Amino acid sequence: MEGRSTAGGASRMKLEMEIDGKQRRVVLEPGEKAGQWQCEIDGRAYAVEAQPAEAGVLSLLIDGRSYRAALEENGDETAVHLDGRRYEYRLDDPRSLKARRRRGVDHDGPKPIHASMPGRVVRVLAQKGDAVEAGQGVVVIEAMKMQNELKAPRAGTLSELSVAPGDTVAAGEVLAVIA
Repeated sequence: MEGRSTAGGASRMKLEMEIDGKQRRVVLEPGEKAGQWQCEIDGRAYAVEAQPAEAGVLSLLIDGRSYRAALEENGDETAVHLDGRRYEYRLDDPRSLKARRRRGVDHDGPKPIHASMPGRVVRVLAQKGDAVEAGQGVVVIEAMKMQNELKAPRAGTLSELSVAPGDTVAAGEVLAVIA
């Protein structure tokens, strides 16, 4: 990550991010007013306005289109729920990303799938003992009138499944574990 300061104190940032397993180059430049940004992702430009709506939720205006973004942080995993989809992201020191790629691993050990927010389970897409691929849907929860498909953070076996359709879940609750 590198940056340069602007007159208002905010700075232009050039970031290397991993979004849903794909490496992306992101440039953020503050706009004239607080909460306004010019965002470039892999060369494509977006005008963004971001305002806090409630704890962990942003109200976004991206190129004139309104979105509600719910942020999720579980340990070293981060994701944003936007327009009914869940996007995992990681802001990495490029050296650590290269080291993980050389080793051919991202994380070792069991990986829990947490409820990103309180809601109700509407579908279970995999069963205990199933082999799953990274990014494969495992559980769908409905929260804030949106359905969110929670995906396997890595390939493995679904070793635990603690929910069924109709169950109510709390934010941060472990719904399943990938071993």
